[in-house]
Amino acid sequence: MIEPPSGSIAVIFISLRTGVDEPGYAAAAAEMEATVKAMPGYLGMDSARSADGVGITISYWRDEESVAIWRDHQRHGEIRGRGRSHWYDWYRVIVARVGRTYAWTR
Repeated sequence: MIEPPSGSIAVIFISLRTGVDEPGYAAAAAEMEATVKAMPGYLGMDSARSADGVGITISYWRDEESVAIWRDHQRHGEIRGRGRSHWYDWYRVIVARVGRTYAWTR
């Protein structure tokens, strides 16, 4: 869990997977995680999946330009296409500016 700074951008990816080709999905997810960590402006991510299979991944970015560079990244686009054709029943993307954050930990 990270605390993104005020003014950063949160890209919220909500999805339901098909269950098709789980090994292929896992390999693509690992590749995308390694790739995104090297992207300029990437700050980190949080992710969870519910028992009914709905997943939420929030990636945090320094600014809109960094988000656009990731969105337009060639390999990310290829994997996104594979996701649409095989791995997801549906997904939704929400892009929002972070106003403030706080956290509590035991």
